[in-house]
Amino acid sequence: MIGDQALVVTCPHEFTLEHHHPLPPGHGEALVRVHAVGICGSDRELFHGTRPSEYVRYPVVPGHEWSGVVEAVGAAVPDDLVGRKVVGEGFRSCRRCDRCRAGETTLCAGGYEETGFTMPGAMAATLTLPADLLHTLDDNADLTAAALLEPAACAAAAALQCRTQPGDRVAVVGTGTLGLLALQLLAASGPRELLAVGIHHDHAHTALGFGATHFRRHDELAGPGEFDIVLEAAGGAGSAAAAVRLLRRGGRLVLTGIPASNAIGLDPTDLVTRRIQVRTVFGAPPQAWSHAVRAFTAAILDPLPLITHQFALSEFRTAIDLVSAGDPAVGKVLLHPGRAATTTGAAAAPAHRKRI
Repeated sequence: MIGDQALVVTCPHEFTLEHHHPLPPGHGEALVRVHAVGICGSDRELFHGTRPSEYVRYPVVPGHEWSGVVEAVGAAVPDDLVGRKVVGEGFRSCRRCDRCRAGETTLCAGGYEETGFTMPGAMAATLTLPADLLHTLDDNADLTAAALLEPAACAAAAALQCRTQPGDRVAVVGTGTLGLLALQLLAASGPRELLAVGIHHDHAHTALGFGATHFRRHDELAGPGEFDIVLEAAGGAGSAAAAVRLLRRGGRLVLTGIPASNAIGLDPTDLVTRRIQVRTVFGAPPQAWSHAVRAFTAAILDPLPLITHQFALSEFRTAIDLVSAGDPAVGKVLLHPGRAATTTGAAAAPAHRKRI
């Protein structure tokens, strides 16, 4: 039996494993037993101290990508939520300002608060949070795959901004987690062409498996292009500029990758003379979460092949080093708070996983 633990990043490059005391749910809250929690680039930034200071508060329990089962609920929460498989939104918005009332909770005027960055996250045995942030899953849902529904919700926010119609020519720049999940969602809309653009030819097989009609490397692109819609999900220094060159006149650009500090800017003259529509995405509002969960339930969205490594919570150092190494063969890395450490320091990924 694994004792309840929590991983606490006390300051950049420093963490401890502590005994975890579940926080009883208060009014409107639920306590969730965490099944799995993903590590993403934002968690890497948190650990290495490169995340902007206004978006982190040390010490903190990380973990904003997670899945689990409701163990208890507080007052004003239906009792039938207990025992349900769930995932949950990370942004702790005020739900009262104009932006929140319009459904744009990631733009809350009340200030930034997010699970795993400024509030305790899911790298612990349990997580207590407002019950209205939860999204319930089917009883037969795969909780390991469901841990990726947070990045899937971000991809869904971008896909909804694309407003694709059957027969559109669509391109996705970036073949990381966001880009690959976006491919699955966009493929369901019936595009005539769905190009995946990446930097590693090793990603081509996975991109095609996720719905792309073809794959090209960044350095193989020639412009100007004839695509109706381009979704940028890479966040590289030149990826937004490369994405806009793929568009036809009057095309639509959706930016969701957080740009690098040395990113090349877009040319406003080009945007105006070609009448390029530019939309941006930051996080996932409730509508995008609902869209991702529905797609997951309908088996349109299958994140499981993206998972390449799974570890116990006590193997965090190995896991974060793996995420930081930049190996193109490493996909999503998960931690399981209820799992014992393996003798080799790494747990096997699903046998059917695809190389990414």
